[in-house]
Amino acid sequence: MAVSAPHRPRSAPTLPADRRLFRTVPRRGPRRLDSAGPIAYLLLAAVTAASVFPLYWSFVVASHDDNSVLAGTTPPLVPGGHLIENIQRVFELSAFWQALGNSFLVAGTTAVSNVLLSSLAGFAFAKLRFRGRGALLVCVVVTVMVPTQLGVIPLYILVTDLGMYGRLSALIVPALVSAVGVFWMRQAVEENIPDELVEAARMDGAGLLRTYWHVVVPGVRTTATVLGMFTFMFAWNDYFWPLIALPPENGTVQIALNQLAAGYFTDYTLMLAGVVVSALPVLVAFTVLARRIVSGVMAGAVKG
Repeated sequence: MAVSAPHRPRSAPTLPADRRLFRTVPRRGPRRLDSAGPIAYLLLAAVTAASVFPLYWSFVVASHDDNSVLAGTTPPLVPGGHLIENIQRVFELSAFWQALGNSFLVAGTTAVSNVLLSSLAGFAFAKLRFRGRGALLVCVVVTVMVPTQLGVIPLYILVTDLGMYGRLSALIVPALVSAVGVFWMRQAVEENIPDELVEAARMDGAGLLRTYWHVVVPGVRTTATVLGMFTFMFAWNDYFWPLIALPPENGTVQIALNQLAAGYFTDYTLMLAGVVVSALPVLVAFTVLARRIVSGVMAGAVKG
């Protein structure tokens, strides 16, 4: 009886390189995102022009006299030669110097206090372990969702009972710290300060305040600068609460601008000259801190 040879599996036929069904495609490198085409530049130019035009228009109107602004059907688009004269009229017809000083005091104080107190609270929420930490953080976040207008009447009653009505303390004390600032600095400390660095500082004998000053502050300096700039800007541009808490003769810049616009006849050149003067401090501060502000805003956007 013949024994059959063991069955051997037939190997798949090999195809030539040009007839293979699946070809190896060379892997390309990552696509560069820093190159922009002409459409992107056109869009950026359009957005920039739309953002800058209101300020430019204010400057143009402030540099003309009222007759040239209201006389023709076509508004002027080129600056005139009456800017200095209109700015002098702003300071002569209103207590604008006092308003500028009040705004600087309120905005500067609230910016510094928000950076200091918010970073301290953020350090505590991020790195310290204590009972009720989660519940307190939830309460802080919930207060962000409450509209500011709902607390105006209780705040007005409280300020009046404490004898702060009509004083700058009525603007400063309620804004010494904000829930947004606390949550923002808590996230910054959590992301930028490792737990090992805090533990190493405490093992070296540093207390909480020393750890905060020498470890936390250098790590969140950029984010704190952004918080201070935004707080300064919001306090400088605030109109609603200063209108309620301060009399017109002791108001801020926004109250002084409202007085310039009041009356039966609105002098647009005078009003917009005041707008240009009031916008200069914020523009100068933003220009000086522009690089740090941009890096602080983008700090949490890129990882790795």
